[in-house]
Amino acid sequence: MLLVEQIIKIWSKYSTVFLDGLTGTLWISAVTVFFGTLLGMMWALVQLSKVRPLTTIYGWYVGLIRGTPILLQLYFFWLWLPKALPLELSNTQCVIVALVVNSSAYVAEVIRAGIQAVDFGQTEAAKSLGLSNRNMMCYVILPQAVKNILPALCNEFISMIKQTSLASVFFVSELTTSFKTVQSITFLAIPPLIISGMIYLVVITFLSKMVNLFEGRLRVSD
Repeated sequence: MLLVEQIIKIWSKYSTVFLDGLTGTLWISAVTVFFGTLLGMMWALVQLSKVRPLTTIYGWYVGLIRGTPILLQLYFFWLWLPKALPLELSNTQCVIVALVVNSSAYVAEVIRAGIQAVDFGQTEAAKSLGLSNRNMMCYVILPQAVKNILPALCNEFISMIKQTSLASVFFVSELTTSFKTVQSITFLAIPPLIISGMIYLVVITFLSKMVNLFEGRLRVSD
């Protein structure tokens, strides 16, 4: 009962801190997936170009990002970006760049697989009509590939919500950082940790249900 009382007391007093952290988590996740999708699409088109040097670079890029821990990547960009660029970058900006690069490697594979899943007959039909490769991709292939890509992108957003918790290492304003803030104020670890965990659970469960519903709608439309 003492733990329950502590949770209720902390939530009633510091709910705005947790909700601000949740807002930061959702914002960072949305920005990361948006720019990660743009960068991932570019990499996917590089892979589909069949130009050997470009596809080799793509293989190295995806292998490097997917083969190293995301926390290591966060540390790298946090340490390297301020030295590499003649700009003053905040911790949040460095972390977002690292998350975008990480996300793009996974999104690139999602987009590549989604495009290649489109029946090859569609490509042949477009070519027989005299469409250029660009028009064929824009007006024939991509519209059909979207149904394969969108659910995976939604799942990437959900996954990124959990991965942003690592940003707390760099004191970026997000939900896990809110837990650390409340812990340092109250000198209690378990109650704010449970509150943060419950918020993550509710948000991710809700979004997962929405994605499942969205996927069902897409299957019905087929």
